[in-house]
Amino acid sequence: MTQSRLNAVYSSVAMKRRYEVWFLRCGLADGGGAWWFRYLVMNPGVPRVDLAPAELPAQAWATWFPKGGQPRTFIQGYPIESLHWSPRKQIPFHCRIAGDGIEQDFCWGNIVADGHSISWKLALRSSFGTVLSDKGWIGFSRSPHSDATFSGEIQFDGKKFSGEPLGFGVQGHNCGYRHRSYWRWMHAYFPQSNGASTLEALVYDLPFGLTFRKVVLWREGKATRFSKLVESEIVRQDNLLKWRFAAIGEHRFRIELAIEGAAPELHHLPYFKTDGSGTFQVSNASLATAVLKLPNGQRLETQGGAVLEMGGI
Repeated sequence: MTQSRLNAVYSSVAMKRRYEVWFLRCGLADGGGAWWFRYLVMNPGVPRVDLAPAELPAQAWATWFPKGGQPRTFIQGYPIESLHWSPRKQIPFHCRIAGDGIEQDFCWGNIVADGHSISWKLALRSSFGTVLSDKGWIGFSRSPHSDATFSGEIQFDGKKFSGEPLGFGVQGHNCGYRHRSYWRWMHAYFPQSNGASTLEALVYDLPFGLTFRKVVLWREGKATRFSKLVESEIVRQDNLLKWRFAAIGEHRFRIELAIEGAAPELHHLPYFKTDGSGTFQVSNASLATAVLKLPNGQRLETQGGAVLEMGGI
Protein backbone atom coordinates (compact mmCIF):
# COMPACT_ATOMS: atom_id res chain seq x y z
CA MET A 1 0.00 0.00 0.00
CA THR A 2 1.48 3.36 -1.08
CA GLN A 3 1.87 6.23 1.37
CA SER A 4 -0.96 8.19 -0.28
CA ARG A 5 -3.43 5.34 0.11
CA LEU A 6 -2.75 5.16 3.85
CA ASN A 7 -4.65 8.43 4.25
CA ALA A 8 -7.67 7.51 2.10
CA VAL A 9 -11.07 8.08 3.74
CA TYR A 10 -12.72 4.94 5.11
CA SER A 11 -15.96 6.19 6.70
CA SER A 12 -19.15 7.56 5.19
CA VAL A 13 -21.43 10.26 6.58
CA ALA A 14 -24.18 7.64 7.08
CA MET A 15 -22.21 5.67 9.68
CA LYS A 16 -23.73 6.04 13.16
CA ARG A 17 -20.96 4.51 15.23
CA ARG A 18 -17.43 5.18 14.01
CA TYR A 19 -14.55 7.53 14.54
CA GLU A 20 -11.93 8.50 11.98
CA VAL A 21 -9.04 10.81 12.73
CA TRP A 22 -6.04 12.26 10.93
CA PHE A 23 -3.41 13.62 13.28
CA LEU A 24 0.12 14.93 13.34
CA ARG A 25 2.72 15.48 16.02
CA CYS A 26 5.30 18.15 15.16
CA GLY A 27 8.22 18.47 17.55
CA LEU A 28 9.76 21.89 16.98
CA ALA A 29 13.27 21.85 15.55
CA ASP A 30 14.45 24.39 18.13
CA GLY A 31 13.41 22.12 21.00
CA GLY A 32 10.92 24.63 22.39
CA GLY A 33 7.92 22.30 22.41
CA ALA A 34 5.62 20.22 20.24
CA TRP A 35 2.31 20.75 18.49
CA TRP A 36 -0.48 18.25 17.86
CA PHE A 37 -3.21 18.81 15.29
CA ARG A 38 -6.18 16.46 14.85
CA TYR A 39 -9.03 16.30 12.35
CA LEU A 40 -11.74 14.13 13.88
CA VAL A 41 -15.02 12.78 12.51
CA MET A 42 -17.14 10.79 14.97
CA ASN A 43 -20.54 9.14 14.53
CA PRO A 44 -21.39 11.30 11.50
CA GLY A 45 -24.77 9.62 10.92
CA VAL A 46 -26.17 10.44 14.37
CA PRO A 47 -28.39 13.57 14.57
CA ARG A 48 -27.03 16.04 17.17
CA VAL A 49 -28.28 19.29 18.67
CA ASP A 50 -27.11 21.52 21.50
CA LEU A 51 -23.82 19.71 22.09
CA ALA A 52 -20.48 20.89 23.43
CA PRO A 53 -17.70 21.37 20.84
CA ALA A 54 -16.00 18.12 21.93
CA GLU A 55 -19.19 16.18 21.13
CA LEU A 56 -19.92 17.55 17.66
CA PRO A 57 -19.41 15.15 14.72
CA ALA A 58 -16.66 17.15 12.97
CA GLN A 59 -13.81 18.65 14.98
CA ALA A 60 -10.42 20.32 14.67
CA TRP A 61 -7.99 20.07 17.60
CA ALA A 62 -4.79 21.90 18.44
CA THR A 63 -2.61 20.94 21.41
CA TRP A 64 0.46 22.86 22.53
CA PHE A 65 3.17 21.08 24.55
CA PRO A 66 5.54 23.83 25.75
CA LYS A 67 8.97 22.72 26.92
CA GLY A 68 8.86 22.59 30.72
CA GLY A 69 5.22 23.75 30.82
CA GLN A 70 1.64 22.51 31.05
CA PRO A 71 0.07 21.34 27.75
CA ARG A 72 -3.29 22.72 26.59
CA THR A 73 -5.82 21.47 24.06
CA PHE A 74 -8.20 23.65 22.06
CA ILE A 75 -11.14 22.03 20.26
CA GLN A 76 -13.48 23.59 17.72
CA GLY A 77 -16.52 21.54 16.77
CA TYR A 78 -18.72 21.81 13.71
CA PRO A 79 -21.97 20.33 12.39
CA ILE A 80 -21.68 17.49 9.90
CA GLU A 81 -22.62 19.90 7.09
CA SER A 82 -19.18 21.50 7.54
CA LEU A 83 -17.43 18.27 6.52
CA HIS A 84 -16.22 17.80 2.95
CA TRP A 85 -13.98 14.86 2.18
CA SER A 86 -12.91 12.73 -0.74
CA PRO A 87 -14.92 9.61 -1.66
CA ARG A 88 -14.26 6.47 0.36
CA LYS A 89 -10.97 4.67 -0.38
CA GLN A 90 -10.08 7.06 -3.22
CA ILE A 91 -6.98 9.15 -3.82
CA PRO A 92 -6.00 11.93 -3.96
CA PHE A 93 -7.31 12.31 -0.44
CA HIS A 94 -8.65 15.34 1.40
CA CYS A 95 -10.61 16.04 4.57
CA ARG A 96 -11.93 19.57 5.07
CA ILE A 97 -13.85 20.71 8.13
CA ALA A 98 -15.04 24.30 7.68
CA GLY A 99 -11.79 26.32 7.41
CA ASP A 100 -9.54 23.46 8.53
CA GLY A 101 -8.21 20.62 6.43
CA ILE A 102 -5.62 18.02 5.59
CA GLU A 103 -4.37 16.53 2.33
CA GLN A 104 -1.60 14.05 1.65
CA ASP A 105 1.26 16.55 1.92
CA PHE A 106 -0.35 19.65 3.41
CA CYS A 107 -2.57 20.69 6.31
CA TRP A 108 -4.07 23.92 7.62
CA GLY A 109 -6.38 25.22 10.30
CA ASN A 110 -7.77 28.19 12.17
CA ILE A 111 -9.24 27.63 15.64
CA VAL A 112 -10.74 30.17 18.04
CA ALA A 113 -11.53 28.47 21.36
CA ASP A 114 -11.49 29.38 25.07
CA GLY A 115 -10.37 32.89 24.24
CA HIS A 116 -7.34 31.73 22.23
CA SER A 117 -6.53 31.78 18.52
CA ILE A 118 -4.43 29.11 16.77
CA SER A 119 -3.76 28.90 13.04
CA TRP A 120 -1.39 26.77 10.99
CA LYS A 121 -0.25 26.04 7.45
CA LEU A 122 2.16 23.12 7.20
CA ALA A 123 3.75 21.13 4.39
CA LEU A 124 4.65 17.50 5.09
CA ARG A 125 7.27 15.28 3.50
CA SER A 126 8.61 11.86 4.39
CA SER A 127 10.30 8.76 3.02
CA PHE A 128 8.32 6.09 4.81
CA GLY A 129 4.75 5.14 5.68
CA THR A 130 3.46 2.01 7.34
CA VAL A 131 0.40 0.11 8.58
CA LEU A 132 0.59 -0.75 12.25
CA SER A 133 -2.77 -2.51 12.48
CA ASP A 134 -5.55 -3.31 10.01
CA LYS A 135 -8.63 -5.19 11.22
CA GLY A 136 -10.92 -4.12 8.39
CA TRP A 137 -14.26 -2.73 9.54
CA ILE A 138 -13.23 -3.08 13.20
CA GLY A 139 -10.50 -0.51 12.75
CA PHE A 140 -6.96 0.33 11.70
CA SER A 141 -3.91 2.37 12.71
CA ARG A 142 -1.70 3.77 9.95
CA SER A 143 1.25 6.15 9.71
CA PRO A 144 1.30 7.66 6.20
CA HIS A 145 4.23 9.91 7.21
CA SER A 146 6.31 7.96 9.73
CA ASP A 147 9.47 10.08 9.42
CA ALA A 148 7.75 13.38 8.81
CA THR A 149 9.44 16.72 8.29
CA PHE A 150 7.19 19.77 8.67
CA SER A 151 7.70 23.19 7.12
CA GLY A 152 5.56 26.28 7.38
CA GLU A 153 4.02 28.41 10.07
CA ILE A 154 1.97 28.13 13.27
CA GLN A 155 0.50 31.14 15.10
CA PHE A 156 -0.71 31.03 18.70
CA ASP A 157 -2.22 34.21 20.15
CA GLY A 158 0.02 36.31 17.93
CA LYS A 159 3.21 34.34 18.56
CA LYS A 160 4.66 32.86 15.39
CA PHE A 161 6.45 29.52 15.01
CA SER A 162 8.01 29.15 11.57
CA GLY A 163 10.87 27.37 9.87
CA GLU A 164 12.19 25.37 6.94
CA PRO A 165 12.04 22.89 8.55
CA LEU A 166 9.77 23.83 11.41
CA GLY A 167 9.88 20.41 13.08
CA PHE A 168 9.83 16.63 12.88
CA GLY A 169 7.52 13.81 13.91
CA VAL A 170 4.68 11.71 12.53
CA GLN A 171 1.35 11.98 10.72
CA GLY A 172 -1.13 9.23 11.47
CA HIS A 173 -4.57 8.01 10.41
CA ASN A 174 -6.75 5.91 12.73
CA CYS A 175 -10.29 4.59 12.37
CA GLY A 176 -12.64 2.22 14.19
CA TYR A 177 -16.17 1.51 15.31
CA ARG A 178 -14.94 2.11 18.87
CA HIS A 179 -11.73 2.86 20.71
CA ARG A 180 -9.96 -0.13 22.20
CA SER A 181 -10.43 -0.82 25.91
CA TYR A 182 -6.78 0.12 26.35
CA TRP A 183 -3.77 0.93 24.22
CA ARG A 184 -0.13 1.91 24.45
CA TRP A 185 1.47 3.72 21.53
CA MET A 186 4.82 5.39 21.01
CA HIS A 187 6.72 7.05 18.20
CA ALA A 188 10.32 8.25 18.34
CA TYR A 189 12.14 10.34 15.75
CA PHE A 190 15.93 10.00 15.86
CA PRO A 191 17.66 12.61 13.63
CA GLN A 192 20.95 11.45 12.08
CA SER A 193 23.39 12.82 9.54
CA ASN A 194 22.50 10.08 7.02
CA GLY A 195 18.73 10.39 7.44
CA ALA A 196 16.34 9.99 10.33
CA SER A 197 15.46 6.72 12.01
CA THR A 198 12.05 6.18 13.57
CA LEU A 199 10.53 3.60 15.86
CA GLU A 200 6.82 3.09 16.35
CA ALA A 201 5.08 0.58 18.63
CA LEU A 202 1.43 -0.25 19.31
CA VAL A 203 -0.20 -2.57 21.85
CA TYR A 204 -3.95 -2.95 22.46
CA ASP A 205 -6.55 -5.44 23.60
CA LEU A 206 -8.29 -7.93 21.32
CA PRO A 207 -11.38 -10.07 21.97
CA PHE A 208 -11.12 -13.32 23.96
CA GLY A 209 -8.31 -11.98 26.13
CA LEU A 210 -5.81 -11.65 23.28
CA THR A 211 -3.39 -8.77 22.76
CA PHE A 212 -2.19 -7.07 19.57
CA ARG A 213 1.50 -6.11 19.44
CA LYS A 214 3.47 -4.47 16.63
CA VAL A 215 6.79 -2.63 16.39
CA VAL A 216 8.22 -1.02 13.24
CA LEU A 217 11.77 0.32 12.92
CA TRP A 218 12.72 2.56 9.97
CA ARG A 219 16.47 2.87 9.60
CA GLU A 220 18.88 3.48 6.71
CA GLY A 221 16.07 3.22 4.17
CA LYS A 222 14.83 -0.14 5.43
CA ALA A 223 11.78 -1.15 7.49
CA THR A 224 12.05 -3.94 10.07
CA ARG A 225 8.85 -5.24 11.65
CA PHE A 226 8.64 -7.04 14.97
CA SER A 227 5.63 -9.04 16.14
CA LYS A 228 7.14 -10.36 19.37
CA LEU A 229 7.28 -7.77 22.11
CA VAL A 230 8.34 -8.40 25.71
CA GLU A 231 7.34 -5.62 28.10
CA SER A 232 9.48 -5.14 31.19
CA GLU A 233 8.02 -1.95 32.69
CA ILE A 234 4.79 0.01 32.27
CA VAL A 235 4.07 3.08 34.40
CA ARG A 236 0.95 5.17 33.99
CA GLN A 237 0.60 7.81 36.68
CA ASP A 238 -0.64 11.39 36.80
CA ASN A 239 2.95 12.66 36.82
CA LEU A 240 4.79 9.94 34.89
CA LEU A 241 4.44 7.75 31.79
CA LYS A 242 7.08 5.09 31.16
CA TRP A 243 7.36 2.08 28.86
CA ARG A 244 10.26 -0.33 28.51
CA PHE A 245 10.22 -3.29 26.13
CA ALA A 246 12.29 -5.56 23.95
CA ALA A 247 11.18 -6.47 20.42
CA ILE A 248 12.39 -9.57 18.59
CA GLY A 249 12.16 -10.04 14.84
CA GLU A 250 13.46 -12.41 12.19
CA HIS A 251 16.80 -14.12 12.77
CA ARG A 252 16.56 -13.15 16.47
CA PHE A 253 17.10 -9.48 15.63
CA ARG A 254 16.51 -7.78 18.98
CA ILE A 255 16.07 -4.17 19.99
CA GLU A 256 15.36 -2.59 23.37
CA LEU A 257 13.52 0.65 24.00
CA ALA A 258 13.02 2.84 27.05
CA ILE A 259 10.70 5.85 26.74
CA GLU A 260 9.29 8.17 29.37
CA GLY A 261 7.69 11.54 29.90
CA ALA A 262 6.97 13.38 33.13
CA ALA A 263 5.02 16.30 34.57
CA PRO A 264 4.53 19.13 33.94
CA GLU A 265 4.71 18.14 30.26
CA LEU A 266 2.14 15.31 30.56
CA HIS A 267 -1.34 15.85 29.14
CA HIS A 268 -4.52 14.09 30.32
CA LEU A 269 -7.62 14.49 28.17
CA PRO A 270 -11.07 12.82 28.10
CA TYR A 271 -12.13 11.16 24.84
CA PHE A 272 -15.81 10.52 24.08
CA LYS A 273 -16.88 6.93 23.49
CA THR A 274 -18.55 6.19 20.17
CA ASP A 275 -21.52 4.52 21.88
CA GLY A 276 -22.35 7.75 23.71
CA SER A 277 -21.91 6.20 27.17
CA GLY A 278 -19.39 8.75 28.44
CA THR A 279 -15.66 9.41 28.30
CA PHE A 280 -12.36 7.74 29.08
CA GLN A 281 -8.95 9.25 29.78
CA VAL A 282 -6.02 9.43 27.39
CA SER A 283 -2.57 10.36 28.73
CA ASN A 284 0.02 11.77 26.35
CA ALA A 285 3.69 12.72 26.71
CA SER A 286 4.68 14.45 23.48
CA LEU A 287 8.09 15.64 24.68
CA ALA A 288 9.26 12.23 25.81
CA THR A 289 12.82 10.96 26.08
CA ALA A 290 13.62 7.72 24.25
CA VAL A 291 16.66 5.45 24.15
CA LEU A 292 16.88 2.66 21.56
CA LYS A 293 19.49 -0.09 21.83
CA LEU A 294 20.40 -1.90 18.60
CA PRO A 295 22.04 -5.35 18.29
CA ASN A 296 25.46 -3.94 17.35
CA GLY A 297 25.68 -2.02 20.60
CA GLN A 298 24.72 1.27 18.99
CA ARG A 299 22.32 3.55 20.84
CA LEU A 300 19.90 6.05 19.36
CA GLU A 301 18.63 8.73 21.73
CA THR A 302 16.27 11.68 21.63
CA GLN A 303 15.53 14.24 24.31
CA GLY A 304 12.00 15.41 23.62
CA GLY A 305 11.67 13.94 20.13
CA ALA A 306 9.33 11.11 21.08
CA VAL A 307 5.69 10.68 22.04
CA LEU A 308 4.19 8.12 24.45
CA GLU A 309 0.44 7.71 24.74
CA MET A 310 -1.69 5.43 26.92
CA GLY A 311 -5.47 5.30 26.65
CA GLY A 312 -8.41 3.50 28.19
CA ILE A 313 -8.29 1.42 31.34
